[in-house]
Amino acid sequence: MSRKQKKMLLRIVVSAVLLAAAVLIPYQGGWRFLLFFPAYFVIGWDVLWKAAKNIAHGQIFDENFLMALATVGAFCTGFFGEGEYPEAVFVMLFYQVGELFQSYAVGKSRKSISELMDIRPDYANIQRDGQLVQVDPEEVAVGDFIVIKAGERVPLDGVVTEGASSLNTAALTGESLPREVKPGDAVISGCVNQTGLLQVRVTKPFGESTVSKILDLVENSSSKKARAENFITKFARYYTPVVVIGAVLLAVLPPLFTGDWAVWLNRALTFLVVSCPCALVVSVPLSFFGGIGGASRGGVLIKGANYLEILSQTEIVVFDKTGTLTQGVFRVTAVHPDDCTEEELLETAALAESYSDHPISRSLKEAFGKEIDASRVTDAKELSGRGIRAVVDSRTICAGNEKLMEEMGISCHPCRSIGTVVHVAADGKYLGHIIISDELKPDAGETVSGLRAQGVKKLVMLTGDRKEVGEAVAVELGLDQVYTELLPADKVEQVERLLQEKSPKGKLAFVGDGINDAPVLSRADIGIAMGGLGSDAAIEAADLVLMDDKPSKIAEAMKISKGTLRIVRQNIWFALGVKLLVLILSAFGLSTMWEAVFADVGVLILAVLNASRALRLGK
Repeated sequence: MSRKQKKMLLRIVVSAVLLAAAVLIPYQGGWRFLLFFPAYFVIGWDVLWKAAKNIAHGQIFDENFLMALATVGAFCTGFFGEGEYPEAVFVMLFYQVGELFQSYAVGKSRKSISELMDIRPDYANIQRDGQLVQVDPEEVAVGDFIVIKAGERVPLDGVVTEGASSLNTAALTGESLPREVKPGDAVISGCVNQTGLLQVRVTKPFGESTVSKILDLVENSSSKKARAENFITKFARYYTPVVVIGAVLLAVLPPLFTGDWAVWLNRALTFLVVSCPCALVVSVPLSFFGGIGGASRGGVLIKGANYLEILSQTEIVVFDKTGTLTQGVFRVTAVHPDDCTEEELLETAALAESYSDHPISRSLKEAFGKEIDASRVTDAKELSGRGIRAVVDSRTICAGNEKLMEEMGISCHPCRSIGTVVHVAADGKYLGHIIISDELKPDAGETVSGLRAQGVKKLVMLTGDRKEVGEAVAVELGLDQVYTELLPADKVEQVERLLQEKSPKGKLAFVGDGINDAPVLSRADIGIAMGGLGSDAAIEAADLVLMDDKPSKIAEAMKISKGTLRIVRQNIWFALGVKLLVLILSAFGLSTMWEAVFADVGVLILAVLNASRALRLGK
């Protein structure tokens, strides 16, 4: 419990003791007022101050104004009869109990998420003047060497230069399986070094590190409100002045005919207490906050409540193939030379691809298996969606798909093998082709079944691969449609067309790697990216990031989103239903201030308790 919460608890206890003493002392008239006023002032002075301050700033209609008006009015009824002093104090006392409970629940939710995302490093070990010293991570520059001991958190992104160890990535991915690293491997901030001593060369400043981006994403997620949150905000803006006007009319019009001013004033005050929209204003944002936290626990980062809401309405899911449904780890499985040897064909392709970091290029260089002399390569140019053109040993080499060969006017041989085909030509002469295969991710099948279980109506795959390769993957996974041999612009066109097929309330999600698919990610209703343990491009481009590259997490996130929306709807209908019922009863004098207290603070407590369930959705 925070210091502020402890102070509020002390005020509640003191006020409750003063209230009990005032009730037991049998004084009437002015003395009775003096007995109850200290109890009221101790517990309600801050509400009165906030109401007065907000009125001075032109913000009249809020819960502070309603509570101040209702309780001060209850005291004022003493001028018309015996007064409602105990009720006025108890209403304010119970209201503050509700506020304390709300503060504690929200604080606990934030603490839970803070603990979940407690990945910000406190220090970095750096060598200075032959000594290992601890400095703030923000003081470390790119190119510096840091040392990470066993049990310490990785403070900055970098590359291992010495040592080998296991890294605990649970805070980022939700997975307990450690990740083994050795010299040459990249490490990202936020992981915990479990075993060995590591020396790491820093590649990014702290402000651009993975941990910094993730913390910023989670902290700012509340700024993007869902429709339900915007509805509640607008609702409260119009609802509060309407009920105040209704209470005034209730206090003034009937007594003009009956003459019972004290009775109708009491009913109007009860009406005001009931009408406070606290339960809705507090519980709805808290539910979304909990849902986002629950998803974060499972390694799914959601950039805002609006995306959590959209995810629950998704009807069509469109996948990129490579790196999304497949592992993106390519291997050369066949070499088919036409006018050269296998080794010459591999060497030519590897040299042409030497400047590219594309997975296909890496697989060709690995298959060649020898050190590449980059001085033999000039004028290398990557042709989007087609391949590579480069000058190797004064020969113009083209390595890519059939579209590139057609563009260059080169006749190539079709291949029936399943896999990505890289055709190679030199100075317009066809040299042969190389087959590169990719493997499905272990959870690709689980992804499809999980999404169908969540009510997704259509699963589509878009790929730049050959028709045979794309259709083989689609058949194996049981997808509804597949579109092959697409350029990046073609993928956008296909998504545009699929957007026309969904229902008016339905949404389309696109799942890609967040780098090559940025245009499609931004065009879809919700873009989902493979985070690759913190890929910068993925975090920037997408609305939802899977930190461990497991597409099956999409179905889990969708389940969390639907659970969150269900809790939000429960709170809205419960709060409105109870308030409407008690409002009607209070207008006809069938409810007292005690029922009004339940309709306000009681509903608030129950709604907050229900909202806190959203935090457990990710477990």
